[in-house]
Amino acid sequence: MEITANVHLIPNVIANPYLILDPDGLTLIDAGLPGNHKKILNYISGLGHSPSELKRIIITHADMDHIGSLSALKKASGAQIYTGKIEAEAMAQGRSSRQIRSGMVLRKALMSIMLHFMPPIAVQADVILSEGQILPVLGGLRVVETPGHTPGHISLFSPSTGILFTGDSIVTREGELVRSVKANTWDEAKADESARKQAALGAQIVCPGHGAVVKEAAGKFPRF
Repeated sequence: MEITANVHLIPNVIANPYLILDPDGLTLIDAGLPGNHKKILNYISGLGHSPSELKRIIITHADMDHIGSLSALKKASGAQIYTGKIEAEAMAQGRSSRQIRSGMVLRKALMSIMLHFMPPIAVQADVILSEGQILPVLGGLRVVETPGHTPGHISLFSPSTGILFTGDSIVTREGELVRSVKANTWDEAKADESARKQAALGAQIVCPGHGAVVKEAAGKFPRF
């Protein structure tokens, strides 16, 4: 699904993967669950591109629904993997960067079942990203450190297009932008800070890790 020229949301994948088309190659943001690589590669093929044109895979954080197909995509394309330091350390050990908080028995049980049937695969990052770093993607894609959902979560902002990729730091629920909450949030105070930080960027389009893309996003960010 095309969001704007050269930016696509690949449908029917959990969590939302975004594909960016630049003259020098393709960039993927997040990699879905294990097995989702087939849908992602088919979408790339449907646009008339080959897996070898995928140059970068940027990971917002090391949860299974964002890194599950990372190893398979790396193998198919040879793309370099980019993420923040804390998330890279978790990925290298085949684990999440934080534990589900206590008090959410059902969620913990569901996570245990998922991990039993889809065990994580350790993957090494090629490039470690940090606050303010500019990638040669989409006219200059800025790394924004947004801890809270996980300790090393990152988001990505393109000032030239006004597009903000928020991972799970901000998601869409019932048409509203909300920040990461409850059991799947490592630190709610930091999640608040990160949401405020992103609201101040002036993004016009928000591309979340879950839920619908939000256009004309000014004034729609979470309120505190």
